[in-house]
Amino acid sequence: SITLLFLVATVRTFTFDVDAGLQLGKWENTTAISLNLRSGRLIALDTVNGDKGSAIQIPTVSFTETNVNRSALREFDGLLLRKVFPKIFSSSLVQHELVGNYSQLFRIPGSEPDLEPYMLLAHIDVVPADEADGWDAPPFSAQELNGFIYGRGTIDNKQSVMGILQASEYLLERGYTPRRSFYIGLGHDEEVRFFGSNIVKLLKSQGVKLQYVLDEGLAVLDGIINGLDGPAALIGISEKGQATVKLSVSSAPGHSSMLPRESSIGILASAVNRLEENLMPRLFGYGPERSTFEHLAHKFGLPLRFITSNLWFFSPLLSRVLERINNTNAFVRTTTAVTMFNSGVKINIIPSYAEVFVNFRIHSAQTLQEVLELVKSDERVKVELVNGFDPLPISSYDEQVFGFQIIKKTVQSMFPQLTVAPGKTSDAFLLNTDTCESLVIFGTDMVCAETEND
Repeated sequence: SITLLFLVATVRTFTFDVDAGLQLGKWENTTAISLNLRSGRLIALDTVNGDKGSAIQIPTVSFTETNVNRSALREFDGLLLRKVFPKIFSSSLVQHELVGNYSQLFRIPGSEPDLEPYMLLAHIDVVPADEADGWDAPPFSAQELNGFIYGRGTIDNKQSVMGILQASEYLLERGYTPRRSFYIGLGHDEEVRFFGSNIVKLLKSQGVKLQYVLDEGLAVLDGIINGLDGPAALIGISEKGQATVKLSVSSAPGHSSMLPRESSIGILASAVNRLEENLMPRLFGYGPERSTFEHLAHKFGLPLRFITSNLWFFSPLLSRVLERINNTNAFVRTTTAVTMFNSGVKINIIPSYAEVFVNFRIHSAQTLQEVLELVKSDERVKVELVNGFDPLPISSYDEQVFGFQIIKKTVQSMFPQLTVAPGKTSDAFLLNTDTCESLVIFGTDMVCAETEND
């Protein structure tokens, strides 16, 4: 029986390809339009009539849920978007409205109204940036160094904002009418976890049902997964859940000359250590990650090809390998990140209060409530949920699903050297299944997003 198992596994290793025989004929009837842009640098360097009009130079920063740079958001709309893209704002074909004061929603009707529309998503806001954090160029300068444009938002996510509008403007100028209607949603509050919720509520109130949603998300992996032959593009078919949890301890204050038996900092530090030492359970194979590796199997060399072609047998082994590597541990489980620790007012005073914030990215096979139950282990530590949501459902991605297949075909036609596979992301626009059938998320380079030199 062992010999037979080995024989089956060997045959699968050299014949297994999930895309083999996949019928993409129904998606072949597409129109390719040559996009001849004047410089391709509108996103960061162009100005409007001498105004400070660069997308990157306008600091549309979201600090907290109630603290956003409103003047910058107004400037981004009035001094940049409406001047750079006059056609999309003036065309009788396009329906446009401001949502929640600063988010933008466009609808471009198609020639076949019976087809379900899709939606292109991006966000205008960015996280704060400080030059002291090690930027090679000022974070809102849009300065070009060695062929790269530096600035907060170049990767997350103003490149999508400007790219979507630039392509739409180009098509409108040429009188192009799409077959399928589509929406463009530009949120202003993604970085403070509102995810453009006002747009979602509006669409839901109008009874809009979307065929698919294309948002920012996963990356082209090149050198991230050891042993993979060439780059791979992951298209997100789901999103991890998220939770921000505050752990706090209150105790009697003291002085460093007369130590209490336990301090608030010590108790909380022990709780944090337990969180980091006791990882969330391995859940490889209970979400889309197994399918990711099956799609990539034929691009691995031996012995990884042998393993990934036979995950029906080797899933536990691959799971243990992935969890030992920082870059791939997130495939396997809910991740735990301690992000802020606050306590103390003076070096010789033992504080009465300490708090820490922990961010969880929740695996598709877990729920928010299950994560919270695992966090609770010490009655002296108060656990409070700051915000969070469950993982989104896993969208279908077989040959019958228009959204996934049209994005896959587009990627392969533009970048034929890439292998395309389904995956899941930790960041997406929060659209539920009442609003859309398929969540399709694709990105190109998320290495520096929300860090220095974005």
